[in-house]
Amino acid sequence: MPSEKKSFDFWYAVRNTQVVHAPSRALETFGETRIHYYHLAELPDVPGKVRVREGRLEAHKPLLITPEAYVQEEMAGFGEQARQYLEFLKQHQDAIRILQYGYRLSQEAFSEQVVTDSLDAVAERVEGEVKRSEDPFAAVIKGVDDPWDVSLIHFFWMHVNASAPVNVRDFERARREEMEDATPRAVREEVERAFEQAQENPALVKDLGALLQRHGVFDRYQDRFFKLVRRG
Repeated sequence: MPSEKKSFDFWYAVRNTQVVHAPSRALETFGETRIHYYHLAELPDVPGKVRVREGRLEAHKPLLITPEAYVQEEMAGFGEQARQYLEFLKQHQDAIRILQYGYRLSQEAFSEQVVTDSLDAVAERVEGEVKRSEDPFAAVIKGVDDPWDVSLIHFFWMHVNASAPVNVRDFERARREEMEDATPRAVREEVERAFEQAQENPALVKDLGALLQRHGVFDRYQDRFFKLVRRG
């Protein structure tokens, strides 16, 4: 049946995807990320011939970074098999971060060439060039020649999961800063003066704590407050 063949096609590509070199930096939390990729694949039934595809995979900044969010993703530049694989992830992977984080994927124009050598030798050579370039967003991927773009989706899914801890920390820090910005300026200035005085005179630490409680901002400053308490 046609549907069975399509399912086999993208699973065949997924199972034969190997990330030779992953980006050294996590995906940008609040900005766009462009990953410079090399996709290597042996030509079917042509021993000693390897197709090298080079291009960029662009991930737009997340629309909303929260584990509970679900945002419809957009894709551009990918084939039907890649779309079907992403649809499978949507239906079967409840915790898939690529969907929860709302990344929109678009694949920029790529170039390709066929070289004569073994796949491992080509991979070693390309990886060496990537390391020398010191590009933190470069990736080298081994995969199948068709459907090759499934490998890009699978690679990106893995990199999103690897980037998740960094993205979450960035989000939490931004949330704390937003909460701090919501505090009236006069209150922030009064609190800062009180901290300066308590640093010079430990006897004023108790008054500082009362001030924080009175303004309802103790939770925001508790780390700094307890550091003063320990020092005193």
